Amino acid sequence: MAPRKLYGMPLSPNVVRVATVLNEKGLDFEIVPVDLRTGAHKQPEFIALNPFGQIPALEDGDDVLYESRAINRYIASKYKSEGTALLPEAASAKLEVWLEVESHHFYPNVSPLVFQLLIRPMMGGAPDPVVVDKHAHQLAKVLDVYEDHLAKNKYLAGDEFSLADANHMSYLFCLTKTPKAGLVDDRPHVKAWWEDIAARPAFKKTVAAIPLPPPPSA
Repeated sequence: MAPRKLYGMPLSPNVVRVATVLNEKGLDFEIVPVDLRTGAHKQPEFIALNPFGQIPALEDGDDVLYESRAINRYIASKYKSEGTALLPEAASAKLEVWLEVESHHFYPNVSPLVFQLLIRPMMGGAPDPVVVDKHAHQLAKVLDVYEDHLAKNKYLAGDEFSLADANHMSYLFCLTKTPKAGLVDDRPHVKAWWEDIAARPAFKKTVAAIPLPPPPSA
């Protein structure tokens, strides 16, 4: 079989989301750079992989997929017996709930924060304080729900690490690299959960491949 290819920018949280699950499964893959700054995602070669012209895309043998959450579900299902079990049957209902919570409540607020506070400055721009304040306020309310839930559960779907946790990790990692890291750190159960999942060997391998800029000098 040809090597798995994950197309996208290594710093993109949506690409990192897929890399996280590939590493949890112990699957070999290579990241094929697709530079959004040059419009590579709108070129015919990439459109052939994802007609919507968005990263990431995954090429796994004859299977070509796009949409990071769909890719992760595919990986977790196809390679169910390899690496970490990410779809615990005993907690399937709770797993489905928290997969939806991530996509409908967490992501819509954390994504603009990461863009404004991490990505935009890397591109030479300045954060928009109105956007930052709006989404920080909304994410705080979302994470208050997580705090209550994680006071009673070790992981989002119960006692076992699952795809629900994995799908959060790329954006949580990026958020903790911004001035709004307190949204995680100020909530003890959210912080403990994040420190637990961030310490996983597979995620350390994932993080090592993220080309983060050096921190500003004092």
